[in-house]
Amino acid sequence: MKDLNRLKVVLVEKKKTSKWLAEQLGKNPSTVSKWCTNSAQPDLQTLDKIAELLQCDTRALITSHLETERYDQYSQA
Repeated sequence: MKDLNRLKVVLVEKKKTSKWLAEQLGKNPSTVSKWCTNSAQPDLQTLDKIAELLQCDTRALITSHLETERYDQYSQA
């Protein structure tokens, strides 16, 4: 099964840990760990909050880097 989110990758890029994210969200660290391994997925409201905390576009959490760049090009046109 293809990974549905890029949370683990974005956390590394932003130099943050899943423990930090769990504390910021008030979630159990095991829940965030499941999101990072794609064995479970955050709901859309939580995904939006994660993007806010990591200061990134929500799309960066759910699509590949190349697809995000493509969306950015279209939105600037």
